[in-house]
Amino acid sequence: MTEPADDPRRPGADAGSKTSLQRGIAILRAIAAHGGTGARLTDLARDLGMTPPTVHRLLKALVAEGMIDHDPQGKRYRLGLDLFVLAAQAGSCGTLRDMARPILLRLSATLRETVFLLVRNGFDAICLDRAEGPFPIRSFTGDIGGRVMLGIGQGSLTILAHLPEDEQQEVIRFNLPRMQGMGFLDEVYLRTAIAKVKAQGYSSQHSGLLPGMSGVAVPVFDRQGRAVAALSIGTPTDRLTDERLTVVVDILRREAAGISRQLNPFDPALSRSGVSGSIV
Repeated sequence: MTEPADDPRRPGADAGSKTSLQRGIAILRAIAAHGGTGARLTDLARDLGMTPPTVHRLLKALVAEGMIDHDPQGKRYRLGLDLFVLAAQAGSCGTLRDMARPILLRLSATLRETVFLLVRNGFDAICLDRAEGPFPIRSFTGDIGGRVMLGIGQGSLTILAHLPEDEQQEVIRFNLPRMQGMGFLDEVYLRTAIAKVKAQGYSSQHSGLLPGMSGVAVPVFDRQGRAVAALSIGTPTDRLTDERLTVVVDILRREAAGISRQLNPFDPALSRSGVSGSIV
């Protein structure tokens, strides 16, 4: 279907520009409807009933303004980080870090453990915040802003295990070569661990990569049911008995559910294409 051409003779001197603005907004909504996979030019033209040249012209303008990103290899368009930043400034909800800070402090005091909040950033997980417990620990992410490959450590493994299948496979293919030299951690081990986490809904294991340390992590889901973050603790292995594990998991799940209900969907920290450096 071909849309009517803009006609400057129609009532209203700005009718043409207004129509272009409306079409641009329609394109943004159509891209959003395709989810994280993005949309091709032909998909958008079909969905919106516009001609491909018109859609292409508007897409170029939106890319130039940072409202959408273009993957030239996959020929797909996705919502851009600048759009999320603008939306976050208009949103009434606080950022994930601000909103979750009291929860981390409460968990640390209740459990007497160091508590972490991790978010996904591409093929990695970043420590968005942490609350220190009374026991000295070592962690893969280190301090706030530290990053680790998805699949290493309980928090990042939990996020990876709950990703959509296509994204999960993409991460595994990219990260496996990066994991070379990490002892027994190979593809069989990683896929087995992912399957276990997916089945039980949380991650809890002593990987051996940090001697004497263990951890527990649960996913934090957004409104679409996507795992965008993880709430976890790091603790000396001798403190994580089977009986205590059940209690810790229940508490973390309850708090993670509370965080999920308060998530601001426009928080830049929840965007896959967020800043590649430290989030502090």
